[in-house]
Amino acid sequence: MDCTKCTAKTCRSTASCGAEEFSKADIQPAYAEPHNQKILQAAASLVDNGRAGMLSRLEEVIEFIKIMGYQKVGLAYCYGMENEARAVREILWEQDIRLSGISCTVGGVAQNEINPESCIHNVSCNPIGQATQLNDENTDFVVIMGICLGHDILLQRNLKADFTTLVVKD
Repeated sequence: MDCTKCTAKTCRSTASCGAEEFSKADIQPAYAEPHNQKILQAAASLVDNGRAGMLSRLEEVIEFIKIMGYQKVGLAYCYGMENEARAVREILWEQDIRLSGISCTVGGVAQNEINPESCIHNVSCNPIGQATQLNDENTDFVVIMGICLGHDILLQRNLKADFTTLVVKD
């Protein structure tokens, strides 16, 4: 299946093109799960009724956090974006959102300690350490800023909380 090659676009009028491998009946129960329904309703409040594209991504994140009632927000950021992470922290604090900001270099792990193929002895990004720290702090939502490709996958794979990307730096 490749939707980019489709010219009919029947799915945009609530009709199936028939190429998908799943049935509506198979996926609809997942949408009814309480946590998924809460996220779906929060997302709808941000984009429905002509609101799509009206807020900045940061404004959307703030509103989403408030709608969802997240209590412990994490900020996983690249150390190269520390100034921007501080600015985001200040904006969130002004909105009464408390967070825990965790740099990608948390733990001070050398690159050759986690990558045996590396001959670099400088500090390494530590996305699994970031996720572990955020999990240990019981975050229920994580905002991701500037985490490198590959590292973002490891971070996201290891987070227990809901998450979204605010900034992609690469």
